[in-house]
Order: sequence, then structure tokens, then C-alpha cells
Amino acid sequence: MKKIAFPPALFLILVLFSTSVALGQVQTRIRAIEASNVGFGIDPSLRDVHRELGSLFSFTSYRLLRDETLNLLPNQKVLIQGHHPGRFMEVTLVGLHRDVAKLRIRVIREGVDILNTEIRLSPGRTVLIGGPRRGEAVVIFAVSARF
Repeated sequence: MKKIAFPPALFLILVLFSTSVALGQVQTRIRAIEASNVGFGIDPSLRDVHRELGSLFSFTSYRLLRDETLNLLPNQKVLIQGHHPGRFMEVTLVGLHRDVAKLRIRVIREGVDILNTEIRLSPGRTVLIGGPRRGEAVVIFAVSARF
């Protein structure tokens, strides 16, 4: 009678599958920043991106609105609910290659895309995206990743 080594084979497949899933995960940090010309100063929690903000945007005041950390898996949409009903951000990991993660970012207000873009992130780098108006201010998104 033949013995089938099913349990060890199943264990090996599960280990390989869980390892590949873990390797495909990207930890992403998204900060929503309010930028305006009302007042002066920068939120202390934004010191790491102050130079980039100043070189890309011409505002006098930067204030952190929200700081979210997401664990993204390939092609899985993650929603971040906005402060107002009907407003949210959708983030999707659409590609991952060695040292570059490709993300699709959509900002949706009342069912309409007001921002729809794709970015490429390297570990330890931050990409700044100019977003929608917020009263007299503008929202800027600072996106970074670790993988």
C-alpha cells in the first residue's frame, strides 16, 4: 500500500503561499495636509516634508489634517472615509517590482472622481500630490511606503 505524503506537501504549499502574500504587502502612509496662505507656519509633524512642500507649492501655512497607515495587497482597494459623508479616498496597489510600488489613488466626492492618478513609490521616498480645494485652502497628500 502506498502512503501519500499529503500533510507535508500541504504544509509546504501553505508556507510558500503565505510567504508570497507577505512579500507582496506594502505598508503605505498617507498624510492629508491643509495648505493655505492664511497665517504662517508648519505643523511640527510635517518637518520631514517641509522642504519638498516649499519647493513645489507656494503656501505660507501647512497643517496636518489626517495621518493614515495602510497595509496594501496587490489589486485590493482600500477606502479611507472622509470627514464629510460621500467623500473618500480609494488606494490600490496596482504593481510591485523590486524597489518600486505603483499605486492608484482616487479621491471621490459624491460619486465623482475629483482626483484619479497613479504614482510610483520607492521605499523611504515621499510623493506629494496636490488635491482638492478645502475652503480657502488646498489639500495636499503626502504618500510614502515601506516594503
